[in-house]
Amino acid sequence: MKTRFRNRVVVVTGAAAGIGRQLCLRFAQAGAWIVMLDLKQEPLDALGNQLMVKHNTKALGLVCDISDPDAVAQAFDRILDQFGGIDLLINNAGIVHRSAFVDTELEVFRRVMEVNYFGSLYCTKSALPSLLERKGMIIAMSSMSGFAPLWHRSGYSASKHALHGLFDCLRVELAESGVQVMMVCPGFTATDIRKNALRADGSIRGEPFPWIGDVASAVDVAEDVFQGALKGKRLLVLSNVGRGSRLLYRFFPQLFERLVSARLSGVGDQKS
Repeated sequence: MKTRFRNRVVVVTGAAAGIGRQLCLRFAQAGAWIVMLDLKQEPLDALGNQLMVKHNTKALGLVCDISDPDAVAQAFDRILDQFGGIDLLINNAGIVHRSAFVDTELEVFRRVMEVNYFGSLYCTKSALPSLLERKGMIIAMSSMSGFAPLWHRSGYSASKHALHGLFDCLRVELAESGVQVMMVCPGFTATDIRKNALRADGSIRGEPFPWIGDVASAVDVAEDVFQGALKGKRLLVLSNVGRGSRLLYRFFPQLFERLVSARLSGVGDQKS
């Protein structure tokens, strides 16, 4: 178990910061060869150097907008040329908006879906032949929004629900192939995703919106994902808030909705 990922090729999207960065560090610590996809080369190079020096592993950082299917295809062709295959794909990249549905421009919904859903679809489609050959694994980073509504996140929640539909079906299709599929639903996590959230007009907020409740560290989330991958888990819900929300919304949806409205309707709305 402890050597499962040694000399295995792990591809991480949204790798330069937050949970993605910590996933790269954790799997490199386990001896994996890391391929990092993100939008800017400089932070990818810095992280790649850290991985090679600190963990003595192979690392490659590629600039890739995962919402562009041609860019994804080119990136994965290069990965296959350089490493010969892919053993684990972690669909981590994502964006969020915080804005009321009635005020949110259509382009914001489109952009969130392009990155969160179609980006994961494009990467999985490109990686799947190699994953089938190597009997590898796919990890999709979702959210508690994938199973319960959150205030002013209609587009984000829709994208996460779509991820669950896609990867739950894919797990069924791949059941006899040896390829595993794991969905991960972190709770509120201390990353820059809140600061980079989109407003109703598509502009970047530039400051984090507030959250209620405990906030996990990206390091702890990455460790939980790593341990779940070792054990071949199907679903990880990583916070007490997430687990409680999943059960409460499933069995008492109206109560959950009232609680969400009561606790979150007035938080940070002046900056939405």
